[in-house]
Order: sequence, then C-alpha cells, then structure tokens
Amino acid sequence: MNRSRLLRLALALSVSIACPVFAQEAVPGGVEEVVVTARNSGAPMWTVRTPTGVVLVVGEMRNVPKATPWYPDRLERAAGGAQRIILGTKAKVSPGDILRLIFSGGKLTKLPDGRVAADYLDADRLARLRAIEARYEQDYDRRNFLITSFDLLSRRLAFSKDTGDDATDVVRKAARRGDIPTRPVGEVRGEDMLDNLFAASPETHIPCLDAAMAAAEIGPEIVLARGKAWTGYDVPAVMANPLETALGRCWPWTDNNLGAELRGQWVVALDEALAQPGVTLAVVPIRVLAEDGGVLDQFKARGLDISGPRWR
Repeated sequence: MNRSRLLRLALALSVSIACPVFAQEAVPGGVEEVVVTARNSGAPMWTVRTPTGVVLVVGEMRNVPKATPWYPDRLERAAGGAQRIILGTKAKVSPGDILRLIFSGGKLTKLPDGRVAADYLDADRLARLRAIEARYEQDYDRRNFLITSFDLLSRRLAFSKDTGDDATDVVRKAARRGDIPTRPVGEVRGEDMLDNLFAASPETHIPCLDAAMAAAEIGPEIVLARGKAWTGYDVPAVMANPLETALGRCWPWTDNNLGAELRGQWVVALDEALAQPGVTLAVVPIRVLAEDGGVLDQFKARGLDISGPRWR
C-alpha cells in the first residue's frame, strides 16, 4: 500500500467513528413542531419523552445512496429548534499518528511474518476468497483481512459512491450558521485507535472477512436495498442487510475494548440528555441504537416513553 492510500486510510480512521459539529440554527415553533418536522425528514427517528423535555434520537446510516432520497432540509429545520445537539465520537488524530501509519502501515495492511491467507482460513473460506479474487482480478493473499474486507465493501461494492448528505453532514452545515450548543458524544485518541489496530491478531478479523465476502458475493444491489430500508423506516431490514451486517462485524465495532467504549459513550450521553429540559437532538449510528442489547433495547427495558419505528 503506497503512502497516498495510507493517508486516505488515516483520514478514514479519523471520520469513521464520528464527525463532531459546533452549533445549529434556531427556528420558530414549539416542541411538537420540532418533533413532527424531524420525523418527516425521512431518517428513522425515536422520541423519548421525560417530565421536563424530549430527546430526539436520529438513527444515522452513513453513505445514503442518492437513489434513495430523503429530506435533509427538514432535519436541518428541526435541529434548529433544539436546545442542544449531540453528535458522534471525536477522533483526535495527530500528525504523529499519521506519520506512524505511513511508516509502519505495512504491519497493518499485510499479514504478519510473511504468512498468507491459507495459514488462517479453512478450505471453504479460502475457496470463497479465491473466487472473489478471480471475480475482481485482485490478489488478497498477503493482505490483512480487515484491509481486504474494507476493499470489498468500499471499492468492489462501492457503497460510499454516489451518496447524498448524511444526517451528521446536514447538522454540521447548519451548525456553522447557528448558535446552539453542540458536543461530541466523546473522544478517542488516534494513538489509542492505532494501538488497538496494531495489536489485533489476524484471527480477530476473520468474522469481518466472512461478512464482507457474503456481501460481495451478493453484489451491489444490497447497497440500494439498505438505503431503501433506511428511508422506509424499516429498521429490521437495515440491520439484516448484508452490508450493514458486515460493517457491524468489522473494527472498531467488534473490538471488546474500543467497541464497548464507543457504545458506552452513547449510553452515558443519552442518559445525561434525559435529565435535561427542552429538546435534545442526538445523531446516533443506527447499529448502536437497534442492535440486540443496544440503546433502544436498554431504554425499553427501563420503561421509558419511546415512540418511533419498530426496530425488532
């Protein structure tokens, strides 16, 4: 992998977890107008009511295909009526982190000690990988399984191409024009992210490879199906989509330490929001909300007043 591609990977690491913003623009209207406007945006959304306020939780799916349009202007107007906004984890990537990735990136992008895929994969997995290599005219034999998985999802399925605005993008653009307090849900140091990646053994990425191969074997139609399910508020279909399954089974979400930290940040931040008066708007990765044992399951188990799409 050349330096240009390593730089792109460094940037991807810094934004894959979150995109923090600073403020939002106020619009007239009461709480109910904000709620109705937000729900009409086309993004799955849940309303959690408390005695003193409302928390609007947007289930974000990054890389929404342009072929499945939604109404980001409505989310923008709704966000302008919030008293506070919570967005994703801020990844603090320093120049030193980027240099480390450039000069030591080979340890991340390739299998260790000159090993090849056959040293880790059983016969069935290896046969599937060989078939995918032939289909796309690629050689994945020496590549780290996480890098192979990212290549299958981002380049072969091209799920990040021809996309429109994400919910975070909409809020960020409006934030630059407004004055509503906004905070990232938490922070993760780039050094810690890289330490975590470099320490991971190839075996830990095999479930990610399995899911990425399954998605690639089906083909690009799953990208559009995922987008349609999201804009159609069919959250179970989003979660069952092979592309979403693959993204959820890859780093950082499956890492016992980093994945747990990212999820825990959302639980803490939303608990704090429930104690605040007025309207809080939070843009949360949909898998963090709707996965088994996720935030929505936890809210339901606590008997909170939740309204919104079915997530099971």
